[in-house]
Amino acid sequence: MTIISSAPAPVLELRGISKAFTGVQALNGVSLNLYPGEVHTLMGQNGAGKSTLIKVLTGVYTPDQGQIVLAGQSIQPQSTLDAQNHGISTVYQEVNLCPNLSVAENIFIGRYPRKLGRIDWAGMAKQATELLERMRIRIDVTLPLAHYPLAIQQMVAISRSLLVSAKVLILDEPTSSLDEKEVDLLFSVLRGLREQGMAILFVTHFLDQTYAISDRITVMRNGEREGEYLAADLSRVELVNKMVGAPVTTPAAAGAATAESPAQGDASGTAGEGRFKAFLRAVGLGRKGALTPMDLEIRQGELLGLAGLLGSGRTEAARLLFGADKADSGTITIDGKEHTFATPRDAVAAGIGFCSEDRKLEGAILDLSVRENLILAMQARSGIMRAIPLKRQQQLAEEYVKALGIKTASIETPIGSLSGGNQQKVLLARWLVTDPKLLILDEPTRGIDVRAKQEIMDYVSALCKKGMSILFISSELPEVLRVSDRIVVMRDRKAGGEYPRGALDETTVLHVIAAGDQHA
Repeated sequence: MTIISSAPAPVLELRGISKAFTGVQALNGVSLNLYPGEVHTLMGQNGAGKSTLIKVLTGVYTPDQGQIVLAGQSIQPQSTLDAQNHGISTVYQEVNLCPNLSVAENIFIGRYPRKLGRIDWAGMAKQATELLERMRIRIDVTLPLAHYPLAIQQMVAISRSLLVSAKVLILDEPTSSLDEKEVDLLFSVLRGLREQGMAILFVTHFLDQTYAISDRITVMRNGEREGEYLAADLSRVELVNKMVGAPVTTPAAAGAATAESPAQGDASGTAGEGRFKAFLRAVGLGRKGALTPMDLEIRQGELLGLAGLLGSGRTEAARLLFGADKADSGTITIDGKEHTFATPRDAVAAGIGFCSEDRKLEGAILDLSVRENLILAMQARSGIMRAIPLKRQQQLAEEYVKALGIKTASIETPIGSLSGGNQQKVLLARWLVTDPKLLILDEPTRGIDVRAKQEIMDYVSALCKKGMSILFISSELPEVLRVSDRIVVMRDRKAGGEYPRGALDETTVLHVIAAGDQHA
């Protein structure tokens, strides 16, 4: 249901916003209302259109159709500065300030107060202190910004918006790098701003945070607005269902388990214990602001699925296991021997491969050939002083092009000219040539056609039968449920439960993701 509210007139209205890029309809007739004294949370899966909508609102993109109405007047922001001048301020996930300058300088940068033709340093410090005290933040504003933690830096960014009398404050994933205490601090500030009548648009992936701060929720899916709801009227299960497009149903008995009481068949249960022996054990593995310490066991010849919404901690866990990010806590044991992964090279040496979810940014080098892309991991493991002979490179490339059914005119064809599915197969082959014991696949089938998906997953399943361990991450719940021997469900940067094959279906896994809801 869409809410018809008796609230006062909205501060900001987006009416029928549409935006298309080459071959992609990013937004299709999206409407949104922001009311004074409310926190309005924008929710949706990856690709739902949230980021595009924010960029339209802040003047980065010009909409193809639709209207932006602020305080009853139609506006057309041409840039972020133009949007700010209209009273729309944005604080992004990455704080875009100058850490070497003082807190006061960062707040007033570009508009320093002057006295007798010179910068009024004392006056600037006084005003900065008063602005921060409005948010109940008391710090020394003359110290460099870098002296303070990220949460305080975000408060400084917010205070800049107060300086220009913002009518609307947009917070785009502001909590993704914060720990629980820092999130509490930020939310305390937001509640204070809400009491002062500010309209706040909050973008996040975290369910707990959504219900901790939101008055109203808009759900987006596939570039369209699914609906606008009062947070008090929308249960977590309904929210998750609306985000992923699943029907609202009553949870089956198998899905009644929650994060506090996992289903039968965990690491010590019966499922798979006789077939698989432990290969990798992570105990208390965590990273501040990214992943709450968790335990994870991956068994030899097993396909372990990580399920959960975007931002739930799936990729963060994978990156810690591969040494792409450094863990703050925990230990990793492989075949009974403890390892410390300072870099991905350490993980590769221990027999781990990792196919990233972003094949264009962290995977394929589009100008290099299929052969060159395919042998990169093996060459990195060998070192730059031990070049792999060209004949051996060609032999490996031909072998895996045939084995994986990679459609390419030649192994010397630039990988950028291949389809997405064939690029993904090349990246899979890149790690297979290193003969890994554990292969981490993060969204290996995203953006590729159905046939290519099936071919990749069939090949992966065959690797498991030969003894390779697979950690499989996918936003497509049916795929995770179909191929996994066990499933660990992630929610809000922590493990929410562990389940054997068959214990969950597409409906009940959504209830686990939304565990802890009083309305479910």
